[in-house]
Amino acid sequence: MRKVFVFTLLIAAMLALGLPWAARKLAQPPLDNEGTMVRLYRHSTGEIISIPLEEYVTGVVAAEMPAEFPAEALKAQAVAARTYIYKRMAGGGVINGCKEGADTCDDPAHAQAWLPAEEMKKRWGKVNYYRYYYKIRMAVDATAGEIITYNGQPIDPVFHASCGGWTENSGDVWKYDVPYLKSVACPYDADPEPERRVTFSLSQLSKAVGVDQQAIAVSTGQRDNMFQVLERTATGRPKTLVVGDRSKIAATDIRRMLNLRSTNFTITSAGNKVTFTTRGYGHGVGMCQYGAKGFAEHGYDYKKIIKHYYTGVEINSIFNK
Repeated sequence: MRKVFVFTLLIAAMLALGLPWAARKLAQPPLDNEGTMVRLYRHSTGEIISIPLEEYVTGVVAAEMPAEFPAEALKAQAVAARTYIYKRMAGGGVINGCKEGADTCDDPAHAQAWLPAEEMKKRWGKVNYYRYYYKIRMAVDATAGEIITYNGQPIDPVFHASCGGWTENSGDVWKYDVPYLKSVACPYDADPEPERRVTFSLSQLSKAVGVDQQAIAVSTGQRDNMFQVLERTATGRPKTLVVGDRSKIAATDIRRMLNLRSTNFTITSAGNKVTFTTRGYGHGVGMCQYGAKGFAEHGYDYKKIIKHYYTGVEINSIFNK
């Protein structure tokens, strides 16, 4: 009886979501990019597969943004994902971590994450698969062929989960200032976990950061000064610090060494314990995903969301190239 009920739900979901999408597709004229194929290197299998561009974008959105997010946030993510791969395919280079002969890979450490249909089913379950797949696919189709440009060229559409209220200037996080990656206010960041506290012992810190535990205590005299912030970013985040008697170290390296959610942290100590309190999640540059969710919930469409997070950009179609 339970199997019959589940099957009925599956059919209902397909009828409710799949048929409107199919009807819309049949009514649309053919798109110029339907023949564009992405050569994707899959780390799990070691193979290179060729998939249509918009199918690739669908898999990226499914992997990179919660499917529960509003449609306008999903559209913004779709345009960012398409811009990313279009820029790299047009450049013709091989991305670090990808095999020669591939345009990109599915490892988020090297490129954009990507999910095939079978992984979507595992993540969402059979019933929600149809609900979420067609929701994402409709967001992708609604923006088909659209990319983000600055001075006529596709941008590097970096994004992160949560900024904690302000995004960062690219030059404060990486080596170069990029004109469209400027710090902007993010008043609707809807991160469900806006703060996280992580506590370390002195021995854990010394091992992770590479500074002798005794040297830390002797050089500082008091543990409240164990980490001294030498420089801050435009938004007030730590940028460079001194740890014990060690030379200055970037906050981005501290984040990596301690596996913190972001560089937007404060530090407190008590006894032999040191606590890092972080806000946000990710590098903080470009589009804030939970901020995009918040903007969508406040009536912003995807174009306004994109133009808020990427300064001075335009949204153009690859069909016009």
